[in-house]
Amino acid sequence: MSRTPDFITVSPHDSVVNSLALDPTDPGNAAPEYRDLRPSRFNVQTTTQDGWLLLWNTYTGNMNAFRPEQRPRVLDLLAQEGVAGQVAGKFGQYLEDRGFLIPSDADEVRRVRYEFGKENYRTDILELILLPSEDCNFRCTYCYEDFRRGTMKPEVRDSVKKLVESRIKNINELTVGWFGGEPLYGLKAIEDLAPFLAEICEREGVDYFSHMTTNAYLLTDEVFEKLLSWKITDYQITLDGLPEHHNQHRPRRDGEGTFDVIFQNLASMSRREEDFSTVIRVNFDQTNVEGFDEFLKLLESEFKDDDRFTISFHAVGRWGGDNDANLDVCGKNEAHSVRMRFKAAARALGLKVTSGWQPGAGVGSQVCYAVRPYNFIVGAHGDLMKCTIDLDKKDRNMVGKLLPDGTLDLNLDKMSKWTEPAFESDTGCQSCHMLPACQGVHCPQIRMDHDKAPCPSIRRTAKEEMADYFQAKQASADGTEPLGRKDEPVGWISKASE
Repeated sequence: MSRTPDFITVSPHDSVVNSLALDPTDPGNAAPEYRDLRPSRFNVQTTTQDGWLLLWNTYTGNMNAFRPEQRPRVLDLLAQEGVAGQVAGKFGQYLEDRGFLIPSDADEVRRVRYEFGKENYRTDILELILLPSEDCNFRCTYCYEDFRRGTMKPEVRDSVKKLVESRIKNINELTVGWFGGEPLYGLKAIEDLAPFLAEICEREGVDYFSHMTTNAYLLTDEVFEKLLSWKITDYQITLDGLPEHHNQHRPRRDGEGTFDVIFQNLASMSRREEDFSTVIRVNFDQTNVEGFDEFLKLLESEFKDDDRFTISFHAVGRWGGDNDANLDVCGKNEAHSVRMRFKAAARALGLKVTSGWQPGAGVGSQVCYAVRPYNFIVGAHGDLMKCTIDLDKKDRNMVGKLLPDGTLDLNLDKMSKWTEPAFESDTGCQSCHMLPACQGVHCPQIRMDHDKAPCPSIRRTAKEEMADYFQAKQASADGTEPLGRKDEPVGWISKASE
């Protein structure tokens, strides 16, 4: 005689009798045969001159290139009326997996809201932008800084150490950027802090990444070797064209030229064997565009086929300096056209090029660092700031003070202004295909100054940038088939992690 289960100690749902009674063929227990799908509102698509369909989703960061013969099928599945999952077949399933098709009842703005909160309120990461010196040995024509302070004070360095010591047990990542002024003008502060930061992260098993923005005039072999030993392995260094143009844009504070020393230091870096990465930033305006072909050949002579060096082109802007009215800047459309031309010319010479659209440009990829509550600029006197352009020139950016014991004394009203999810109150942002990537906070400074959405330039140029990247990808294959086998359901695939 079987005993009745004791439902006081065993749930009826977990009992043997009840589980045996379940009929897997019962429609109530069977998995649904299909789901209604619709195209993501965050899809961006364009067609190349030779008929390839390019798709990019600004939420997932995925990009695909579909062959001309596949294009009609893909476009049919991405029609606005949507598609039933059971008839979508292999292509439909693939497009759903990549995020181009989504369930018809999905709320994509709510998804962005979730991702913003998940990233913005992390407690396992700390990002510090340290100013070893707020003074500089250059006086660049477009600079917006005022150089009122010198090297970071010893007591501030001690406070930085105490801050990191207090957080190190509770974080998984520490990112440190060395900025200025000119950071190497404050080499004593770097010599004090950099070894400490590298060592404590290694000891505690914390991932450590360190970057330096430097004019490289003081980046001698000896100094560079020290920096590498302290795990400062990522650099941005500026060269503004040929020597006569660069020296006009970026003279020393005594008026002398700087090109030759910087170029020699870069060339010396290229002869080393260690792993590091350097972006050579090239700022252009109306005065130095002439001669860029010759300048690129000079870069080719030293950096061709060296993947540690990447060229990045940027239009000079009026960034708030005293000399803004005298700058001969390019208009928005002209700047984009010039940049695209320079990128193509540099690639043709075998130089590695960045800026513009890149694979993996998905959720949060266009959000300003200042928005993140765990990111702080630490000034030479212990001031805490958010924006490296505002610095201490605007009160809104002075969000607190680093105290002697390493704690952060923050003004919550100022902090919340920089870190708020601005897209929540901006219906234009909520309807934009770029919302996942920039989240309405690509540059909070623009919203504060002009009360308008700070749209990233990629919003306007995405289709051209995608086609440019795809063309470069094809050219790099040297005539072979780079875009997948003919029996695959898709062409070239860019994963968000690429």
